Amino acid sequence: MNSEIRKTLEAVQSGDLSVDEALLKIKKQPFEDIGYAKIDLHRGIRQGAPEVIYGAGKTAEQMIGIAQLMKDRGVEHILITRLSAESADKIKAEVDMEYYPDARVGIIGGMPEPDGLGKVVVVTGGTSDIPVAEEAALTAQIHGNEVVRLYDVGVSGLHRLLSHLDEIMSASVIVAIAGMEGALASVVGGLADCPVIAVPTSVGYGASFGGVSALLSMLNSCSSGTSVVNIDNGFGAGYLAGMINHMK
Repeated sequence: MNSEIRKTLEAVQSGDLSVDEALLKIKKQPFEDIGYAKIDLHRGIRQGAPEVIYGAGKTAEQMIGIAQLMKDRGVEHILITRLSAESADKIKAEVDMEYYPDARVGIIGGMPEPDGLGKVVVVTGGTSDIPVAEEAALTAQIHGNEVVRLYDVGVSGLHRLLSHLDEIMSASVIVAIAGMEGALASVVGGLADCPVIAVPTSVGYGASFGGVSALLSMLNSCSSGTSVVNIDNGFGAGYLAGMINHMK
């Protein structure tokens, strides 16, 4: 516990601050500066989930330093995204971490027990979309959500998707992930009574323009209740799905 939090708690005990005033003050507590990173240790209090480490562009040594400080300050579950296998090996030599190579995700502290309102269903058009889907699924899981995976159920074989109507219609949130023309999100949106988060992927032939074609299709979806995140942004979709699944 840092000195500022201790002073705040002492002010509550003395009657100088109310509990609500103290909570607001704690939410505004400063980050911790370790030179190459300014770690937002109060994000869990302010936003409900701790800071996530974006691995691309960081050295293994930097990520080790950030993760160790977060652990020392009481963060139980740490997510590292876009983590290369080479950096993961170096981190695992110093920190107890599970690495998921398909998703390029590292998780320190294991998975928490699910405490969301229902289930997050992650659906992909094809097998090639699974890396993005796994990033979304693992992100949702580490933020306390039960996840159901329905992979390779794209519109080129619509009967595959329709065989999972029970899972789709009982979901609290659905993450629909597809490349090519991105039609899966519209189909799922037309079947579900819950929010659908569409994720375009960079999977496809030349005219898909690295996922731009799927992105534009999803943005133009006629299915109500469908929103769209950026190309290959499995993390963003999984995080948003977890937030929706925890709205009381």
